[in-house]
Amino acid sequence: MKRKRIRLAPEVRREQILDQAAHLILAEGLYAVSMERLARDIGISKGLVYNYFPTRDALLTALLNREQAELRDRGMASALEAESFEDLIRQTTRLYLEQTRDRGALIAALLSDPSVALLMEAENRADRERTVRYFVRAARREYGLPLPVAISAVEMVSAITDQAGRLVADGQLDVETATGMCVALITGGLQSLGQSHGS
Repeated sequence: MKRKRIRLAPEVRREQILDQAAHLILAEGLYAVSMERLARDIGISKGLVYNYFPTRDALLTALLNREQAELRDRGMASALEAESFEDLIRQTTRLYLEQTRDRGALIAALLSDPSVALLMEAENRADRERTVRYFVRAARREYGLPLPVAISAVEMVSAITDQAGRLVADGQLDVETATGMCVALITGGLQSLGQSHGS
């Protein structure tokens, strides 16, 4: 018996297609995703999938964009709620590590596709630069660091969070432990730098 197709609002249908693509990637891997498979799994025509995403690369890029936008939006909300620099580091780090734990496999799979990675390269670079600028300003306010020192320090301490994300994803650290370690290393290091530069 043929399933009756349900008419959905365009934004709901688009999210449904992206959700199914994410599910397929996590269950079977990136190469399981095809327009035909998505259409069949959802119960819509392949043409309808192409109406939303003209190519597979466009679909995968949209999925990665969605994942990163969610992290960015939640990160900005956390940053605005922070009551101190330490709280800012704690909240944004915990958020990043939770995202890495919960969605890291999906993001890693998407970034492993060379064409998706290439399409996202400029946007990722712009996002990273905005994030670095934000934390440089915050570190300068908190510790009185000269601009060149603050830029270098923020670039270096971001590697701490990246490594913590890998350890969380591998199951070697839980989110709370990794967050506490990151906060101690980042704030302690920046405080020491501030003292050595006379703040």
